[in-house]
Amino acid sequence: MKPRELTKDIYCVGAIDWDRRLFDSLVPLPDGTSYNAYLIKGSQKTALIDTVNPPMQDVLFDNLNDLGVKRIDYVVFNHAEPDHSGTISEILEKYPEAKAVCTDKCKAILIDRFGVPDAKFQVVADKETISLGDRTLEFIHAPWVHWPETMLTYLREDKILFPCDLFASHLAITDLFVRNAEQELEAATRFYAEIMMPFRQQIQKHLETLKNYEIKIIAPSHGPMHDKPKYILNAYNSWVNDPPGNIVVIPYVSMHGSTRQMVAHLVTNLTRRGVTVKQFDLAASDVGKLAMALVDAATIVIGSPTVLTGPHPGVAYAAFLANAVRPKARFASIIGSYGWGGRVVDAIAAMIPNLRVEIIPPVIIKGYPKEADYKALDALADAIVAKHKEAGLK
Repeated sequence: MKPRELTKDIYCVGAIDWDRRLFDSLVPLPDGTSYNAYLIKGSQKTALIDTVNPPMQDVLFDNLNDLGVKRIDYVVFNHAEPDHSGTISEILEKYPEAKAVCTDKCKAILIDRFGVPDAKFQVVADKETISLGDRTLEFIHAPWVHWPETMLTYLREDKILFPCDLFASHLAITDLFVRNAEQELEAATRFYAEIMMPFRQQIQKHLETLKNYEIKIIAPSHGPMHDKPKYILNAYNSWVNDPPGNIVVIPYVSMHGSTRQMVAHLVTNLTRRGVTVKQFDLAASDVGKLAMALVDAATIVIGSPTVLTGPHPGVAYAAFLANAVRPKARFASIIGSYGWGGRVVDAIAAMIPNLRVEIIPPVIIKGYPKEADYKALDALADAIVAKHKEAGLK
């Protein structure tokens, strides 16, 4: 992709990765991604915001060459992950006069990871500025979005926020700015659910800080830019601040059909009572979709058969995921079956210590569900509905 101009003398010079389907050998990328780097030409000095993932460094250098860039004075590293900073050694070698601008914690990580000499760094404090002549960069420390060393960069005169991974999406498209809001919002929701949701409380504070800034364009590290930023700001405010919805998420595995029958019965009873239900057969589901469903869920019901006295490994992974992303759910329960015995409830409960939820009495049955078991599931549905109503969830 050739360099693209956001506004006068500000260019997107990063790379689009159409084919990447997994991030960190963990996060699914159904729509690829991009590594956004930005070149800012001031009247006196030039700055580069972030670099690219190392396998795509040739794209970055080709774009800089196409723009005739002979000198870069500052390379701003908002974040130390390799998809942002992996080309630090090569970019500083090509532009030896450049200073690597970052937080003190970011500097330590970059030295440890890439062996960059200490003298190459210029550490900046929170709210510190650097002048490019007619343009001013302001640095906003934003720890735990989503690493402890992260910062955001604000270009004062143009009112452009370069927020690192905040407001980003893993989306490989040719549009410079968001043009398909529905597609972008789904990708941004996935990004938030998989990466940002564990840091919801920290993000609340950073969103408050950003209210003090006039923002015309948000230029994140992945995905398209936001030239109408209000909708993504509103989405984040809703995700981190609003109470959960009248939603139940049911991830489950069924080996011989018993747990599936239980899930089907519970789903029917909940939907009849006006509850939105999202069920996921973990044998085939996209875990990213599950994470997205957890963003606004009030209740999580985990369904599992018994495998060697414990939960199915697929269920264990889903429990681990829910515990890791820390959704704002308020209630949880467990349903499932066994053949001769087991400790499914105790095992799953031990896997979700980070979830600050009230446990609604589980329904664990022997063999296939019988009349008494279906009545127990009806009682579970009644309890969930009552809890949601008591909490005023809509």
